[in-house]
Amino acid sequence: MVKATEMANALYEIEAIQIRPDRSFVWTSGIHSPIYCDNRLTMSYPKVRKQIAEQFAALIEEMDEKPDVIAGCATAGIPHAAWLAEYLDLPMVYVRSKPKGHGKGNQIEGKIQPGDKVIVIEDLISTGGSSLQSALVLQEAGAAVLGVLAIFSYGLTKADEQFATAKIPFQTITNFNILADALVEKGEITEAEKLDLLAWRDDLGKS
Repeated sequence: MVKATEMANALYEIEAIQIRPDRSFVWTSGIHSPIYCDNRLTMSYPKVRKQIAEQFAALIEEMDEKPDVIAGCATAGIPHAAWLAEYLDLPMVYVRSKPKGHGKGNQIEGKIQPGDKVIVIEDLISTGGSSLQSALVLQEAGAAVLGVLAIFSYGLTKADEQFATAKIPFQTITNFNILADALVEKGEITEAEKLDLLAWRDDLGKS
C-alpha cells in the first residue's frame, strides 16, 4: 500500500505537483506561489491513479461508518470517484458546481437516496470551498455525508476552520508538509527552502 510520503513523491515525479522556491507560479487569484498542483495529470498514469484509489479505500476502511455511495466533485474529483467506486463495487454520483442549465436542472448526477451514507472525493483541498459546497448539496438532498477525501492538501488554516464549522471531517492522502520533507530527503530543496515554503503557506493561511 502506498504511503503518504510515497504518494507525495509520485505526484512530484509525474509533475502533478511542481515546486519553484522563487515563487514564480502565479495563481488565478494573482498570488505568487512556490507550488503548483494539477492532480488531473494523475489520470494519465495508471499506476499512480490505482495507488490513489487503494489509499482512498484504506482511509475508508479505517472509518467507523462505511459509505453506500461515492460522490465526485466536478470536475477533477470525478475520475477518482469513479475508480474508487469501481474498486469498492459501490454506486457513484457526481456533484456539479451549479445546477445544470437545461433538462432537469440536476446538480447531482446519478442516483442518491435520502439516508445514503456518502464519501465525497476531491483532487485537491486549498480552502475547502468547492468540496464543502458539494457536501452541502448532498446533505440538502438528504444524504449523510461521512466526510471528504482528497489526494493533496496545502494545509491552510482556512480549510480546517471551514470544515470544522460545517462539522464535516476531511482527510487527504498526502499534504504540503509531507511533500516538503520528502523533497528535502530527495535533495530537491534545502532545509532553508523548506522552511521558507512552510512560512509562505502559513502566511497565506492567515489571509
